[in-house]
Amino acid sequence: MATSKYRNQPINSADLNLELGAMTEYPTDPNEEVVMSIRNLNVGFTTRGKKTHVLRDINLDIYKGKTLAIVGESGSGKSVFTKTFTGMLDSNGFISSGSIMFDGQDIAKLTSHKEWQPIRGKKIATIFQDPMTSLNPLLTIGYQISEVLILHRGMSKEEAKKEAISLLERVKIPNAAQRYDDYPFQFSGGMRQRAVIAIALACKPEILICDEPTTALDVTVQSQIIDLIKDLQKEYGWTTIFITHDLGVVANIADNVAVMYGGQIVEYGTIEDVFYHPEHPYTWALLCSLPQLGTKDEPLSYIKGNPPSFGSEIIGDAFAPRNEYAMNIDFVKEPPAFKVSETHWAKTWLLSPYAPKVEKPKVIQELHERMKIAAKELARQEGDEYAEETKVGE
Repeated sequence: MATSKYRNQPINSADLNLELGAMTEYPTDPNEEVVMSIRNLNVGFTTRGKKTHVLRDINLDIYKGKTLAIVGESGSGKSVFTKTFTGMLDSNGFISSGSIMFDGQDIAKLTSHKEWQPIRGKKIATIFQDPMTSLNPLLTIGYQISEVLILHRGMSKEEAKKEAISLLERVKIPNAAQRYDDYPFQFSGGMRQRAVIAIALACKPEILICDEPTTALDVTVQSQIIDLIKDLQKEYGWTTIFITHDLGVVANIADNVAVMYGGQIVEYGTIEDVFYHPEHPYTWALLCSLPQLGTKDEPLSYIKGNPPSFGSEIIGDAFAPRNEYAMNIDFVKEPPAFKVSETHWAKTWLLSPYAPKVEKPKVIQELHERMKIAAKELARQEGDEYAEETKVGE
């Protein structure tokens, strides 16, 4: 458990109106079109006859044409959350309450494969972390793309093959016509991920979920895949939901960021809100852990302890045992969401009007300057690499 100098503060007094200043409803950006709205979503799993609650009271609006990044450590509930958008929870998973409004219907109420078929893949598509889990190793790449086009868009075999080759070209597979008959094992990791993106593109979805699509790839290929997704989003106008634990990736792709911990969204805002004005101690900890924001005279920062187990009831703030800013109330009462601005809110008692003023970590205080330095260093490295490539080309 983290040691906190803010314990024994009077904020847990029974005489105080602890909900003072808390949000009564979650704000929607009036300048954006909502493509999906999630309200009071709770999800659990049944294991050995016991029900375990994993996602707890999630509220979120997803905007058309924008990129939402969902960030947090492994086990925070990111993938489980987005699986509810396509009905892909494990067989023992269930939505216990709440709604997911999409395309005029509450898809949280859908239960059968027949009900999900017009949505899954066709309107909401997913790119997974390991492309080999999405590709059948016994079927050619071209066949797998054509199959989607025939099933969802009613094309003939000839039309589907022509469109599949066009899609392979769109995702920048060289010699697409020749590679159409290749099997997944004949593609590199980056090319397999491009093929999976081509399959997702086949139905022209409204929402594309990218579940850590670059984790299994080397840094150079990661950058190429991210750039490809961004370029295709501009071309097709879809909404992107990008799941990652790497805040460095988020800075390059996101319009809005939802920080998840313990099965909840603990902070939400625009990329500028979350990166330059973070309010939740967990968000501080994630940012402080970015190596590129460190300096040579500082030890590498990390988050002590382990994420909470969903096997037992979470009391209070799930992050409290690892939080050096935790107060007594954090261990007994879950914090509500406090509004920071029209686009920014966080679930932390530190935003209560009764909370003591805290001194944020040094990295957070110097965040603007450190990010400028990190950006200059990245530009210098990319410039050096470009210069070396040019020299070799000569």
